[in-house]
Amino acid sequence: MNDTAIRSRWVLANGVRTHYAEAGDQGRTLVALHGGGAGSSGASGMGPVLPLLGKDFRVVAPDSIGGFGLTDTQAPTPYGLISRAAHTADFVDALCLDKFSVLGNSQGAWSGAYYAMLHPDRVEKLVIVSSLTIAGSLGLKQAPNEAMHALMGYDGSRAGMKRLLEALIIDKSRITDALIDERQRAATRPGAYEAFQRMAQGIDFVRNDPVLKLQTQWQEALPALTRRIPTLILWGEEDTFAVPATGRALAEMLPDARIEWVPGAGHQVQTDAPDRAAAIIREFLNG
Repeated sequence: MNDTAIRSRWVLANGVRTHYAEAGDQGRTLVALHGGGAGSSGASGMGPVLPLLGKDFRVVAPDSIGGFGLTDTQAPTPYGLISRAAHTADFVDALCLDKFSVLGNSQGAWSGAYYAMLHPDRVEKLVIVSSLTIAGSLGLKQAPNEAMHALMGYDGSRAGMKRLLEALIIDKSRITDALIDERQRAATRPGAYEAFQRMAQGIDFVRNDPVLKLQTQWQEALPALTRRIPTLILWGEEDTFAVPATGRALAEMLPDARIEWVPGAGHQVQTDAPDRAAAIIREFLNG
């Protein structure tokens, strides 16, 4: 029987001391990539579904570079999300993973999709959860909203972290003191803020570079990828950050992908509705 308890692990990924959460020790491997809000990590971003999916798979959820979780804050991110995706590649190589599926929420879904474009022979299936970042790479635009302001306006305080989480998670009972404190510790540990700022600067650098920005324009590449790799889109019906209209527009641009709407869930579908999310993901991966 799989050991479904969440375990804390470390690996050296191309010189970067990388922390990751792991659940399950049998079956195929699922790489789970957290979103980009301050203080996020494999455990805090994916924690509710890790033991559920660990019943059937070996699930590994790394803390990204860029000031997230416990991973080394000194890792360079000169190219923003491209650097984050490169760290994902270094992570799976460090674990000697050959073939696996990828689950990504928000910014983590972008990293997973970018990796899959470069290594389609290694990714079995792709799960995209509520990703405004991916929508942006397809040219979709969304007006600023209060949830965005709460996420981008995090001020380093515990109250600010609570506001951030309330923008991502609809079920307020899921926003426990333990979760707030865990993410607050990660966001305020030495070097985290500076790493987060360097990540943002890298994103801006790529956006303004006429050559590099081509790597983030996926109007042709992502539809082609979803024809090659089975892709599932999960979207929360109550998402106030990446609103449902964005999810519908994304699904229209990716007709070969399957979309599932999750009632009562916000941006972190896996936190608001872990049982439903895990059931859908399990059925998709086993299908």
